[in-house]
Amino acid sequence: MTVRTCLPWPDKRLRTQAEDVTEITDDIRAIWDDMIDTMEAMPGVGLAAPQIGVMLRLAVVDGSTERGKAVRLANPEILHSSVELREHEEASPNLPGVSAKVTRPRAVTVKFLNAQGMIDRRDFVGIEATSVQHQIDHLNGRMYFDRLSKVKRDMLLRKAKKQG
Repeated sequence: MTVRTCLPWPDKRLRTQAEDVTEITDDIRAIWDDMIDTMEAMPGVGLAAPQIGVMLRLAVVDGSTERGKAVRLANPEILHSSVELREHEEASPNLPGVSAKVTRPRAVTVKFLNAQGMIDRRDFVGIEATSVQHQIDHLNGRMYFDRLSKVKRDMLLRKAKKQG
């Protein structure tokens, strides 16, 4: 089990778009394994590779209650979002000690490369839909607090700075 260290905010890599994965190799599978170990140690329901300093479009999501059902995604892309929205308290190990309510689509259909290197599609609903959207934001160099109003974002970052 390898738990990786999450980059501390405001590391510039957290604001950098990750590179596409060209093929699924044993190295990619090893990174996914480390990401799952790291996610479960937090504990969390998802993790994107840039959060641990790996600048590749890789993410893992596991919203199951029993764990061990992580979905491994490379180059995830949202094909469809529901019009119905869901509000959820989001946080990040890159900025510990703070969280905020974020509203996102309740369900999404995502296209991605799976662990076998095949193009896959999957519908994510509820907590997993929130998590996969949160991870895709990380892959695009965005943080959950970027979805807040400027006033709420500034308050959250001031609070985090005080705690740090």
